[in-house]
Parts: sequence; structure tokens; C-alpha cells
Amino acid sequence: MTEVALFGAGRIGKIHAANLVRQPGASLKYVVDVNPGFARDLAAQHGAQVVDAQTVFDDPAIGAVVIGSSTDTHAELITRAAAAGKHIFCEKPVDLTVERAQACAKAVERAGVTCLIGFQRRYDPTFSALKARLDAGEIGDPEVLIVTSRDPGAPPVEYIKHSGGIFKDMLIHDFDIFRWILDDEASTVYASGSCLSDPAIAEAGDIDTTAVTITTRRGRICQINTSRRTAYGYDQRFEILGSGGMLQAGNVRPTEVTAYGSKAVSQDLPEAFFLERYRAAYAAEMAHFFDVLQNGSTPRTSVKDGLAALILAEAAAKSFREGRPVELSSAHNSPLADVLAAVGAAAQ
Repeated sequence: MTEVALFGAGRIGKIHAANLVRQPGASLKYVVDVNPGFARDLAAQHGAQVVDAQTVFDDPAIGAVVIGSSTDTHAELITRAAAAGKHIFCEKPVDLTVERAQACAKAVERAGVTCLIGFQRRYDPTFSALKARLDAGEIGDPEVLIVTSRDPGAPPVEYIKHSGGIFKDMLIHDFDIFRWILDDEASTVYASGSCLSDPAIAEAGDIDTTAVTITTRRGRICQINTSRRTAYGYDQRFEILGSGGMLQAGNVRPTEVTAYGSKAVSQDLPEAFFLERYRAAYAAEMAHFFDVLQNGSTPRTSVKDGLAALILAEAAAKSFREGRPVELSSAHNSPLADVLAAVGAAAQ
């Protein structure tokens, strides 16, 4: 039995707790949150105890931690958990700075613990099915990836002020999808953007609409378009063009009923928000985490993936600020793949 501590009893923490307690061989022992009421309610729901962080790291019975607390806590909790020999499931991003994320990756490597980063889109049944068919060679060699990622509405401006900006907060998932689907690394990144939905977002120093073009080391092209506003729901889809055809992954709807009338053919709108859209993905990634711990399989989304996505987000932000393409061979003084390789070497 793996006893687990959960950091964060908010919206995502509740989802992770519910999925965690369903896993064979897993038990939620502790809940930690800066909001005592949230912590008490969630702990009571699952028969856990409310404690502080030090209690978690001092308890040798705790085999793993799930980190769903605010982004500014991730790096410290990852580092402390690794030093205490605890396996780690952490929500994205690892941190808002590449330097701290890289330090986290090195700490995880040195400790020899598992650290799975919560890029839940890799666990989505539709996206996973497309990836399997792509890897099986159904459409030949992949050449162009187009990612559409649109939220139904922007988060509160107070959140945006501390989010690290749209590239690190929202597009971090899309950068991970890019690396996963194409199985390639970026050579150049060019980002443009605007603020179209709310002037307060611009006043907070951010944007709400972006277009990012990535050219890979193998010459492939990825285009990512994002928006903080859609009138019709949560829009998450992509298509991959290959030498022998194309694969598309579409939206998920509440039902798959199609109505045929004399004037129109209609379907449900996409799911309203990411909590509904990725319900199955959140369950699958938690099951995968415990499969890794119990059977020694390789994590599908590691701390290095978190670092790589953050490097891309920082390059995109730099490109937007400076109005020019950013060469990844010069960003952080090393090509992205070499930065990731250096993490493992430095941890030896």
C-alpha cells in the first residue's frame, strides 16, 4: 500500500483526490492546504488528516506526494519531496523560471524518485488513439501539426497577474502536445499575439490571443493558435498532416447525438470547460502514476518534459516581446535537447 499526501485542496486537488482513492494499493493519508477549511473538507471526505508540509516530509510511511497547490509552491515541494525520497505527481508547470525548473529536474534525478508532471492531454483517450495510429505509420512521416486551443473565458485578472503569462500558463500544454505528437524538438519559435477580449488583461501585462509557429530540427512545422475567449465552449483539437494522409483529433461533447431537421443538422457544443473535457484524462494519468510506482514502468510525462515545455514557453514569450523568431540553439546557450541531456549528466 502506497500512502500519499496531497498538497492543494482546491479545484484540481479535489479531482486528483477523487481519482487517487480509486487506485488499488493507494491510500490518501494527509491533505495540506493554506486554506484550513478547504483542507478539512477534503480530508473529511476521504478519511485523511490535515497536517503541515513538514509532517509529510518527516513521515517515512508516505511513499508519494501529489502536488496540486499554486504554481509558486511547485519547485519547493518537488525539491523537498525528492530530498525526502518521496515519489512525485505535480501539476504543470514545474516553475515559472527555467533555472528553478532545471534545478528541480536535477534534484529528481539525484534522488532517483519518479516525478510525473500533469500534462493530462497526453492521457486523453482521443489524443492517445491518434498518437498510437501515427506511431504505427498510418499516415507516413509527420510533416505539419496544427493545434487549436481555446478557453471559453479568461481567468480572473488577479490570477493572470501571477500566472507567468499566457505562454507559460495556457500554452504550456500545447508546447507539450507539440513535442509528444511530433517526437521532435524545436529549432525556432515565432510568436505573435493580441489582447482582444478584455483591456484589463493588457493592463496586467498579458495577452489573450496568440499564434505560434515552431520549426523543428527535422524541418517540420507546428502552428498553435490560442484564445482566452470562445462563445461555444472549450475548444481543444489538432490535426497532423503526414506524407501519406492526415489524422484529426476533435472536440469532446456532452453527448454524441446528432439532430437532423428540415433546416439544420445540429450537435451538442463542446464541453464547457477543461474539468469536463479532460475528466477521463485526469483519471487515466493518476492510474498511470500508480502503475509506474507499482510496476516500474516509465512515466509518460516526466520532469524533463515539464522543463522542455517551459523552455518553449519562455522562447515564445521572448519572441513576442521582441517581434522576431527565437533560435533555440541560442536560447539558454544550448539546443533544447542538449539542455535536457545535461540535466541527467549533472545529476550523476
